[in-house]
Amino acid sequence: MTEAVTDDTAVVIPAVNEADRIASTVAAAKALPGVGLVVVVDDGSTDQTGRIARAAGARVVRHSRNRGKAAAMESGAEAVRLLDDDRPPRHLLFLDADLGETARAAAPLIEPVRSGAADMTIAVFMTRVKLGGHGLVVRLSRDGIRRATGFEAAQPLNGQRCLTRAAFEAARPLAHGFGVETALTIDLLRKGFRVSEVEVEMSHRATGTDWRAQLHRARQLRDVARALATREPLIAENLNKLHPKR
Repeated sequence: MTEAVTDDTAVVIPAVNEADRIASTVAAAKALPGVGLVVVVDDGSTDQTGRIARAAGARVVRHSRNRGKAAAMESGAEAVRLLDDDRPPRHLLFLDADLGETARAAAPLIEPVRSGAADMTIAVFMTRVKLGGHGLVVRLSRDGIRRATGFEAAQPLNGQRCLTRAAFEAARPLAHGFGVETALTIDLLRKGFRVSEVEVEMSHRATGTDWRAQLHRARQLRDVARALATREPLIAENLNKLHPKR
C-alpha cells in the first residue's frame, strides 16, 4: 500500500487582475499531492481577483498597489512562514495565476525537491504558446545565465518553480520585478544549490501583440537587464575561470 504524501508543500500564486482564471488555478493547485496551503498574493488588482481566490479556498495577501512579481513572491513566502508557525518549513511552489486547470500538471516540479534530488526545479512547458516577440528577453536571460554559471536554461523566464525554503531564503533579497527568475537561477547555482528543469504539460495565456503586451515585454527586458547588470562581476569571474588569461 502506497504511503500518502505528507503536507509538505505550499503554493504561492502572484496575481494581478486574473479574476477570470484565478479560481480554476487555485482549485488545481489545491489538488496537487502534498499541497496543504495555497496563498494568492493579490498584487494591486483592480478587479475581483482577491475575493474570487478566497472563495476558491486560497489564503489571500493583498498589496494596496502593484509592487511587482518579486515583491509578490516575497509576500507570499512570508505569509506561508507565518501560517506555518512552528511546523517544519514547507517547500514553496510558485505558480502563475493564469495557468487555470493546467496547474494540476505541476506535481513533477515538486517531486525532485521532495525527494532531495534538487533544491529548485524550473518548468519547461511541453506545449508551446505564441509569445509575440518574447524571444529577445528569453535570449538575454538564457545567455546571461550561461555566462554566469554555465547552465543552459531551456525556458529561463518560466515562473513555475519549486524551491526548498532554504534555497528561497538563500536567494533573498529577490531581484526586482521580472528579473526575479533570471536572478534566482544565477544566485542559487553560484551558491551551490542544485537546479534542474522538468518538462510539464502546462500552459498559460499567450502574450499578445497590442501596446499592453509590448509594454509588458519592455518591462521584462528592463528588469532582466538590471538583474544581469548587478551580477556582471559574477559573469566576468565565471568567464575568467572558463578562459583564463595566458
